Amino acid sequence: MSKLGDLGARLHRGEVGYDFIGNRKIWYGLSVLITITAIVALAVRGLNMGIEFQGGAVFTTPKTDVTVSQATEYAEEASGHDAIVQQLGNGSLRIQVGGLDTEQSDQVRTELAKDLNLPEDKIAAELVGPSWGEQIATKAWTGLGVFMILVVIYLAIAFEWRMAVAALIALIHDLTITVGIYSLVGFEVTVGTVIGLLTILGYSLYDTVVVFDSLKEQTKDITKQTRFTYSEMANRSINGTLVRSINTTVVALLPVAGLLFIGGGVLGAGMLNDISLSLFVGLAAGAYSSIFIATPLVADLKEREPAIKALKKRVLAKRASAAARGEDGPDDDGTDAAEAAVVGPRAAARRGRAQERRG
Repeated sequence: MSKLGDLGARLHRGEVGYDFIGNRKIWYGLSVLITITAIVALAVRGLNMGIEFQGGAVFTTPKTDVTVSQATEYAEEASGHDAIVQQLGNGSLRIQVGGLDTEQSDQVRTELAKDLNLPEDKIAAELVGPSWGEQIATKAWTGLGVFMILVVIYLAIAFEWRMAVAALIALIHDLTITVGIYSLVGFEVTVGTVIGLLTILGYSLYDTVVVFDSLKEQTKDITKQTRFTYSEMANRSINGTLVRSINTTVVALLPVAGLLFIGGGVLGAGMLNDISLSLFVGLAAGAYSSIFIATPLVADLKEREPAIKALKKRVLAKRASAAARGEDGPDDDGTDAAEAAVVGPRAAARRGRAQERRG
């Protein structure tokens, strides 16, 4: 068995582990800091909206030796507006200039032909109106709202309302981080970006549901035992599915990284680059939130229930009693209470000594 597979098996059995729930305040603080940074970036810098949302013209040239920086300078001088230039895989250039009407587009096209030393009829010009982008954005917001409502309803029925609330917060967390990075770095927001943002919601939700399913199974009839608190069982669920979540995320990120760095960086694919960029950022944020945000939030909400509070008191009281006696008291199923208190590396030596005493 591979080392990673062996680690996954040991995590699933509870032989090793990390206290995600116990350190949840660290993850909450980190997420709050990132979220505040994203909101401030949005308020101060805003988003760099593409021409689909603000209107403008797109000029496509044939193969040319002119560099991207030179073409950017020519386009900005000819139009008086900021220009975005991309070099396509066949050596041609795609020049986007926002805020142009038909007459201005013709003038810019003529100037570009002179500067680039190309025949004017070889430069393709396409006008894009802002209304099309607005329609796409409106439909995207509608789709997002419907998706969120359906997610909450499904999780509330399949699991419980606390998990639905935690999953919803995690999804909003992922979207905020992704949009904030776009604002902070200045990436252009296009229709491809919107498609990518809607796509990452499914990936983020998948990881979260995997952990929730494990948690639901392990906490069935939890109040009938006195070995673990709810938070400890939640921690075991995260550790038990940790390797699976990592594998799923890595497998999903590899092709997206290929599209982003090879398809976009080498081949210069415009729309493909926009989609893969939002996917890459969103997938990473989704993997983080499913482990560090969603399940700890569920544990916090569940620990407020009277039955779960009472369970925690019984578990801690039993452990304190066993510690005061200086021995490992037998649990409901014959195992040791001190051993049950360990979530992570199990006290193998302690278990062996207890078995010897019982023998």
